[in-house]
Amino acid sequence: MARNKEFDVEAALDAAIGVFRLHGYAGTSASMLIIAMGIGRQSMYDTFGDKWQLYCAAVRRYSELECAAHFTALNRGPRAIDGIRTMIERIVIEARQPCLGVGSLSEFGNANPELVSLREGIGNRLRKAISNKIQDAQVQGDIAPQLDAGHAAGFLIANIAGIRLSARGGVGDAELRALGHLAISALR
Repeated sequence: MARNKEFDVEAALDAAIGVFRLHGYAGTSASMLIIAMGIGRQSMYDTFGDKWQLYCAAVRRYSELECAAHFTALNRGPRAIDGIRTMIERIVIEARQPCLGVGSLSEFGNANPELVSLREGIGNRLRKAISNKIQDAQVQGDIAPQLDAGHAAGFLIANIAGIRLSARGGVGDAELRALGHLAISALR
């Protein structure tokens, strides 16, 4: 008879996310994960499979949570540009926390089809939401009407990654704020 899980699976996954964010896939050992997750080795393998499956589950959960945070930010403020600005400001404020999405992309690029598929699905949803908000801001006169909304969304996503990588590389807070401000200013 199978035993019931004696730990919170989502909390354990969140702990794994923290380890992968700091150390990447290659730099993370099973022992590091077990200690952070507060579970036994067998429980980790029984619940999540191997380290790779746990990593993919962590990237998926992290990406979904980040996407939800972006969507929440995009819907702040009375005007569409306010939501876009709020999203970028959130990134600037949180930029010192390693990003599992950017880390995964840096570590694996397009070499792993499973990660590519995961990133494309979530990335397409985010790109569409940002693009729609840009179109709204264009109608409201806050973003240049001649900009292609899809390209502008890609520009903002690239800037989000750039801000996070800059923070990881030690750039100061004033420069991170300037990078965020320049990303928004480029849309006018």
